[in-house]
Amino acid sequence: MSFRFPKTEKLKSKKLIEQLFAEGVGITNYPIKLVYLKTTFEDASKCKVGVTVSKRNFKSAVKRNRIKRLMRESYRLNKHLIFNNIEGDFAFMFLYLGKEIPSQSRITDAMVPLMQKFVGQLAKGSK
Repeated sequence: MSFRFPKTEKLKSKKLIEQLFAEGVGITNYPIKLVYLKTTFEDASKCKVGVTVSKRNFKSAVKRNRIKRLMRESYRLNKHLIFNNIEGDFAFMFLYLGKEIPSQSRITDAMVPLMQKFVGQLAKGSK
């Protein structure tokens, strides 16, 4: 399994993002929330991922971008937890809910159990 995060795995489609928030299922492990939706893609990617941070909680774009970088890095290093355990294509959106700038270890400590909770939910047969 490659630890890359190529362009084909990035969620960029406005229509898909709107559909994700309208129909998606959410799982929370504070300070991160995962919204996911089972879908199909034209390209060969298994899943597409986006990250977002609230402008309400972080007015400074520099702080928002820092948190998004940390979340993407944590996903990139731990995506094998999802890729090795799912069938089908998924769209994911990771939302940061906290009000303070986290460390990399804090993000990873929230991201890994969140991914495991997602895989467990799929194994139970929920959506």
